This record gives sequence, C-alpha cells and structure tokens, in this order.
Amino acid sequence: MRVKVAQVMARDVPAVEGGTPFKTVAQVLIAADLGAVPVVDADDRVIGVVTDADLLLKEEFKDQYAHEGYRPPLRARLRRLFGRTEHGWREKSRGDTAAELMTSPAVTIGPGTAVVFAIRLMDEHGVTHLPVVGEDGTLEGMVGRHDLLRVFTRPDADVAREITIDTFGRSLFRDLAGVTVTVDQGVVTLTGRLHWRSDALTAARLARGVNGVVDVIDHLEWEEDDTHTWRHR
Repeated sequence: MRVKVAQVMARDVPAVEGGTPFKTVAQVLIAADLGAVPVVDADDRVIGVVTDADLLLKEEFKDQYAHEGYRPPLRARLRRLFGRTEHGWREKSRGDTAAELMTSPAVTIGPGTAVVFAIRLMDEHGVTHLPVVGEDGTLEGMVGRHDLLRVFTRPDADVAREITIDTFGRSLFRDLAGVTVTVDQGVVTLTGRLHWRSDALTAARLARGVNGVVDVIDHLEWEEDDTHTWRHR
C-alpha cells in the first residue's frame, strides 16, 4: 500500500512549447507559483524542463562591471551535476526560448511509482521537480519536493491501519498478531510480547518502512533471543 506519485502530484500544471519566449516562461512560473515547468512538443510529450534556476542564470552571468568574467564559486560548480560545464551554463544564460533554456531529456516519472522512488530519483539527478508522464510520454502532472512532503500529513489512523493490516497482517514469515500499534503525530509506538527477538526486530523495521512514519518507539518484549544465530553466519 505504498503512497503513489499520483496521490501527491499536482495535476493540470501549465506547460510551454519549445518556442515559448523567455519572458513568457518566467510569467508562467510566477503565475502558477512553480519552480519548474515542463516543455512539451505538439503531441503533449515532455521533451524537457525549465526551472527558475535556469532563468536566473541570465542575471547571474551578467557582468556587473566591464570584463568581470564572472565564474561561479567552486561549491556551486561542484553542485551542478552530469557534465553541466561552466560553458554550458553560459550558453543557457544566453537562451531566449524554452528550448534554449530547458534541460533535456527531462527526468520523468510514472504516476504509479511509489513516492520513495521519486525522492531517490530527484536526489540521484539533482532535481527538485519531476514531470509525471503516461506510458506514451504525455504529460499528466508534476511532482515536486513540496508535494512529496504530503506523505507526512497522512492521518495517524491511516498509518496505524496500514501497519497493522497491510504490513503486519500480510507478513508471510512472521506472526505479528501480538503487536499493538499506536500512532501519534506520525510517531509509531509498538507494544506487546513476541516469542522471538528476531520477530520484534522485524516488526520495528517493517513499521519504519511505511510512508509517513516519522519515528518508531519500540517497546516490544520477547521471550527467546534467536539473533545470536545471525551473528555467526
């Protein structure tokens, strides 16, 4: 029962075409209060993404005095990933249309993907927004870091139900029926008594893996410690 991208993404997001002028792209971002806008072709397939950072390069690389020759500091250069050389930044800073400003190909994601993979994909590629596309590549929405925070706003009752019924109730190799789950402000407390210590450890680990869990307080008791067999393997 993982939370899917479709459950948190923004729908009906604006998009621009490759020929859209710089100023219009800026106006779209401001009007929609977005940090990025997808660029689509005539068939509504995503071909790139323009971010607010892409637009700001035009101001960043303007000479503030004659022959300044501005160069970003080392830390900023190290943050820019995947072969984006300073020359590439300067070229983008001269862009006048969405096609000249965009990062292409776009890093996209499907609506049925679990949000945890959206977070990992953003981290892997150093982006803050992902266009959500269908199987044919057409735009269905956009998901940003702000949207992904919604997993932490899940009702406590929903989190408790998922842990008890979907996670523990469907465990194939562990009898976790003796575990009581309470959730307050996203913090899960586990109480009860199990036969094996390994089952208690498994219960805590499974609870931590549920979307929206802030922390797990483990008050589980156990009768026999079988974990010593793990250490000798």
